[in-house]
Amino acid sequence: MIALDLDLMPGAYAIYRWPAGEELPDWVNQSGFVSVTRTPTELSAVCAVDSVPAGTVCEGPWRILQVRGPLDLALTGVMASLAAPLADAAVSMFAISTYDTDYVLVHSEDVERAAHALRSVGHRVFGAP
Repeated sequence: MIALDLDLMPGAYAIYRWPAGEELPDWVNQSGFVSVTRTPTELSAVCAVDSVPAGTVCEGPWRILQVRGPLDLALTGVMASLAAPLADAAVSMFAISTYDTDYVLVHSEDVERAAHALRSVGHRVFGAP
């Protein structure tokens, strides 16, 4: 298994969902971390939880663990090395991958348990209890 360095990013985030044909609201882009995915069946985004207007379908708050990168795109097993210990600890996760690295979102109340689970298999988690 590969040992990874992860940083707990500041702030709380939420995962938002809209119907596929909706336009992305302007308020989504007001946070430092934003991830948007459009599919034929939905539009979803991850961004700061504090900017959500009433009535928006969302799930949160979540915290983000960022894998220090950049990672080589040929590297295998990165997400598996994170998902397996979290699953063993009964910690739900939401994964996001970018060109440079990977991000794992865990429910705010699970951050300490997630950090412990990841550390127990050799990962280094910075900024988390």
